[in-house]
Amino acid sequence: MTSRFTDRTALVTGAGSGIGRAIALAFAAEGARVVVAGRRREPLDETVRLIEDQGGKALAVTADVTRPEDAESMVRAAVDTFGSLDVAVNNAGVFRGGAPLADLPEADWRTQLDTNVTGVFLPLRAEIHRMRAQPSGGAIVNIASTFGAHTRVPGATGYAASKAAVSALTRGAALDHIGEGVRINAVSPGAVETPMSLRPGETEADREERARATLPLGRVSSTAEIAAAVLYLASDDASSVVGTDLVVDSGATA
Repeated sequence: MTSRFTDRTALVTGAGSGIGRAIALAFAAEGARVVVAGRRREPLDETVRLIEDQGGKALAVTADVTRPEDAESMVRAAVDTFGSLDVAVNNAGVFRGGAPLADLPEADWRTQLDTNVTGVFLPLRAEIHRMRAQPSGGAIVNIASTFGAHTRVPGATGYAASKAAVSALTRGAALDHIGEGVRINAVSPGAVETPMSLRPGETEADREERARATLPLGRVSSTAEIAAAVLYLASDDASSVVGTDLVVDSGATA
């Protein structure tokens, strides 16, 4: 591994499992001090333990990304503990779907908008406030989805609308704040080896068989592959990449 993030502090939301945990572990492996945030303390503590077992430094912060005070507290905790906020990854998200839009309960619609859109906007705003006040600026990566700006499927219209908003939010914010030294991009995963990509009643073996038949690559992406894309965009290797939406989807939308 390289040490692209030595002496830098990274904040990752939704870091208690899945893609978020993989991203946090990847930053730590490349030298970052990592703040892991999420609603439930126990899985966050497990992420911290995994990082510390690698010899890294991490801090768990219990926070709800839909609450402005929690978004501010995550950033404040990073700065108070490690002295800066150099990288942020807004990964927390939920999926509520499986039915046509007309049959989607309003509560599910609101939950997706609250978490997937407002839950990106509030941390993003707090992160920008801090980063633009630092001489070194910072880099932010939002996790969108291929469902939304890139493709749509029946039964996921509400989710797609929320993730399309993340893509638009990313591009707009990138233009608003690159002049202040804050570089913002997005990663749009397709199917990944997490429970979210399992269809109702489907096993992991079933998913593998489906992927072989339907995805050009013949398999879903690993969480490590999504993390690698995030770290690229957050690193100095991508210093001229601004407002992009990087698709990582095994060729599904090619």
